[in-house]
Amino acid sequence: MTKTDIKSLPYEELEQWILANGEKKYRAAQLYQWMHQKLAGNPDAMTNIPGSLKIKIRESCVFTVLKQAACQVSAQDGTRKYLFQLADGNMVESVLMRYKHGNSVCISSQVGCRMGCRFCASAIDGLVRNLTPAEMLEQVYRISSDIGERISHVVVMGTGEPLDNYENLLIFLRMLTDEYGLNISQRNVTVSTCGLVPKICALAKEKLQITLALSLHASSQEKRERLMPVAKSCDIQELMDVCRYYFEETGRRITLEYSLIAGENDTKEDAAELAKLIGDLNCHVNLIPVNPVRECNYRQPDRRAVLVFKNLLEKYQKTVTIRKEMGRDIDGACGQLRRSYAEQSASLRAFPERQDSQR
Repeated sequence: MTKTDIKSLPYEELEQWILANGEKKYRAAQLYQWMHQKLAGNPDAMTNIPGSLKIKIRESCVFTVLKQAACQVSAQDGTRKYLFQLADGNMVESVLMRYKHGNSVCISSQVGCRMGCRFCASAIDGLVRNLTPAEMLEQVYRISSDIGERISHVVVMGTGEPLDNYENLLIFLRMLTDEYGLNISQRNVTVSTCGLVPKICALAKEKLQITLALSLHASSQEKRERLMPVAKSCDIQELMDVCRYYFEETGRRITLEYSLIAGENDTKEDAAELAKLIGDLNCHVNLIPVNPVRECNYRQPDRRAVLVFKNLLEKYQKTVTIRKEMGRDIDGACGQLRRSYAEQSASLRAFPERQDSQR
């Protein structure tokens, strides 16, 4: 018998499940509150839920709760990088960043990634599987429970391509922002994509008030294909057109993410070409000095080169910021903590005597 992933059920579907199991309709509100507001770690913690319903949940449902496998805390800015273990043993990363405007959590949407971006540690081992809505929500819930504070902003920008897990992403977004759950404002949610044009069109039609961040990273089709194999599936000008369509449908300004890589895409010519490409698109350019990844040879530009690039874009009257680097003294780039953990586990399996030496 296939078990119901109860924490992935939107409120209306949970009501249907409750009624189908012979329970009173109001039990759905109680159960949903325990799972998505009080963040209960198991059914036994739900004090006003009858024992008979708890038994049904245990016997016929999957009750997703992520296990914290590791947590790195930056001594520089308090950024916390979490490694969570899923029920099947796979690992995902999440990051807590503290800002003056509130606590922001960056979550993963997949185990691994199949997009193959050359400068990203997440793509090195390819895609393992999609995350369920509950597994995405749980990253937010466990971090909130760990720090004992409310999460006000969520960024789907960790491991994986969110739009490659489109249906689960939509459920996650609606549950994260609905009034019965954490009720996080849609305007405080950002979804990052490497540019899956049909899915961007579909998302635009949903008319959500989230921010769409496009991982652009190049000013020309040729350079983008060299850095991001997924670019071969669509022309860079087509990407700009679909960004305009997204703005027309939602009224939400696009964020263009641009990872600056020394000697690859950080020249004055690149800046001029990028400004021309953007044209009249209502957007904000977020410059990201690339995080060094051990398996790649890409280097971060020096501070002067980053500022020159920014100033040139501003000269062309583009809105530009340089992303504040958070947690650089820990495994900063997406996928690095997960890979470090996997490599250490493999080493201990091959050389079990090392386990005693690490205790």
